Amino acid sequence: MKRSEKEKAVEALHDKFSRARTVLLTDYRGLNVSAMSELRSQLREASVEYRVVKNTLMNRAADGTDMILLKEHFSGPCGLAFSYEDPVAPAKVLVKFSEANAALEVMAGIVEGKLVDSSGIKRLSKLPSQEVLLTQLLMVMNAPVGNLVMVLGGVLTKFMGVLEAIKRQKES
Repeated sequence: MKRSEKEKAVEALHDKFSRARTVLLTDYRGLNVSAMSELRSQLREASVEYRVVKNTLMNRAADGTDMILLKEHFSGPCGLAFSYEDPVAPAKVLVKFSEANAALEVMAGIVEGKLVDSSGIKRLSKLPSQEVLLTQLLMVMNAPVGNLVMVLGGVLTKFMGVLEAIKRQKES
């Protein structure tokens, strides 16, 4: 790779590090080509980008970003999973894939600017998706209003029952 190509690669990687909400570092040694293709396919479906990058380029690109926290893990062959939207998506896919393929190891990552180790990534993968969490939040926020409507409706129903009983009493 020529120097100008390396500079462009470092610049592009630095941009990815800056924009990504989540970057997970994996060790993919032992995965065959078909398993690697399957992993990339699953990550693509979850809107996650996966790149294999030289450690020297990662070291240079990490300067000035949160990825500097991962510098100690830049050894051996490393694959990077980038997520620009859902911070939990790469953890879910990688942990599920690593359970089926022991050769893939999720080493560490940066999630929303914070360093997360492999056990933290496993815990993160157990979280529901962002859409599910937002739905649960909306349900919790709507519950008091719904309960108030039900209580007020019950009061009106009982009041109408009382009026109906008075009407029947006066008619007889």
